[in-house]
Amino acid sequence: MEEIKITRTEHPKEKTPSDKLGFGKVFSDHMFLMNYDEGQGWHDPRIVPYGPIELMPCANVFHYAQEIFEGLKAYRTAEGTVQLFRPTENIKRMNNSAARLCIPQIPEDIYLEALKKLVEVDADWVPEDYGTSLYLRPFVIATDAQLGVHAGHHYIFCIIASPSGSYYPEGMAPVKIMIENRDVRAVRGGTGYAKCGGNYAASLRAGEEAEKRGFSQVLWLDGVHMKYIEEVGAMNVMFKINGRVVTPDISGGTVLPGITRKSCIEVLRDWGYQVEERDISVDELIDAAENGALEEAWGCGTAAVISPMGMLSYDGKDHVIHNNEIGPLTQRLYDELTGIQWGKVPDQRGWIVKVC
Repeated sequence: MEEIKITRTEHPKEKTPSDKLGFGKVFSDHMFLMNYDEGQGWHDPRIVPYGPIELMPCANVFHYAQEIFEGLKAYRTAEGTVQLFRPTENIKRMNNSAARLCIPQIPEDIYLEALKKLVEVDADWVPEDYGTSLYLRPFVIATDAQLGVHAGHHYIFCIIASPSGSYYPEGMAPVKIMIENRDVRAVRGGTGYAKCGGNYAASLRAGEEAEKRGFSQVLWLDGVHMKYIEEVGAMNVMFKINGRVVTPDISGGTVLPGITRKSCIEVLRDWGYQVEERDISVDELIDAAENGALEEAWGCGTAAVISPMGMLSYDGKDHVIHNNEIGPLTQRLYDELTGIQWGKVPDQRGWIVKVC
């Protein structure tokens, strides 16, 4: 493996207090870069001061959206050590996205070493307060300087880091969700399972409309029948119905295979819960909400970890879930996963990668 060269900044930035961080607004002193050129492969891995990336106006990424990204976090434990949560899952998922977008695979050993080395170099940017973290955003963009719809021959792989405040600074609270029945996020055969910007751009109109109407997120239906539940906002979704946990099947390729989703399923099964990965129709879900069978509902993803749902709105009618309160299983899952991530709960599954 080619050695990662490190060029440290001569102008370190002032740290932002934890209670002023928010999300994605502040960035650490350094970033990781690596180039790909056809015939040479990935080369020149390096950590350099955070700053602009120079691209030609005709670069492939601007016109044909050939790009992918990931999102994961580095956490500081109470003992002061810094660790990652299941980074190899992010690496595998990004390479799956790369295959769909015709982007060269990134060697897993180089990828993992890049994550660890960048976090190590910027370790003092990992916040100390419980609930805070250093958010890591790896991404790949095609940089070919010519127009034409084709897969690129030149790419940049970059990782940037952003210290982030607590997702729930005032405590976790249930959110209101609108079930979308006009726009769709993805269709079978498309890029729904890949983590690429086009999926998120396609979600913006419905998300803006939901926000205007007082909802936090959109719950997406499938793109063919407008009948089956897929995911909520930028998260996977789970429902506790008559004691069983039900979550949409992801084998059709229209739903992002979430790492938090996978972790929830493994934890729930360890606890003895039946978890069904299957198609869930909106009619089944609304019937369960109306007859009391829908006991709890939550979204799960990197940013929030667990986001409880207190209300579903469909066709102009609102359905309250668990008295608009956090359900006991929802809370237990949140406590377990965040406990592992911040080192308060023992890691018995080998999910944690120590950095420094």
